[in-house]
Amino acid sequence: MPMLFLPADTSKMMQSKKKRLDFLTKNYMKGSQQKLEQLWNNQYSQREKLTEQYSQQVSSARQQWETEAQRAEDQEEQLNNMKRQQQKIFQQLKVAHKQKLKTVKEMDRSHETFLQGAQQELKKDMASLQKKILADMKQQEMAGVRESLQSMLF
Repeated sequence: MPMLFLPADTSKMMQSKKKRLDFLTKNYMKGSQQKLEQLWNNQYSQREKLTEQYSQQVSSARQQWETEAQRAEDQEEQLNNMKRQQQKIFQQLKVAHKQKLKTVKEMDRSHETFLQGAQQELKKDMASLQKKILADMKQQEMAGVRESLQSMLF
């Protein structure tokens, strides 16, 4: 007679374990999604700041160049001097631009590396959680089987 109740108990136990697994997976996925969104938002914010700083610097350099060009037109006798100054400024801007571009590329690589690391950590966390859930399910199954065997033997 106890063998008739074993499948129903096992079915209930499996449904309970499935519900628990679904609940834990949903909670973990929500947390993971929030982490990824936070990382994405932080990176987006940092890129916006860099873009704004770069735009301000370019705008400032452009205004400086326009002012110097106007002075050169107004003062033809100093044309050669102004030309040398402009070339010097362009050279400095070019060097500054190259350095800023290099910095932006390095930051992009750094962000990419950071995101890859975060993804790897997330994968490890998920694998660990899956192992734990499977181990818990196995223990609960074994406990259920022991109880069933003990009830059949005694």
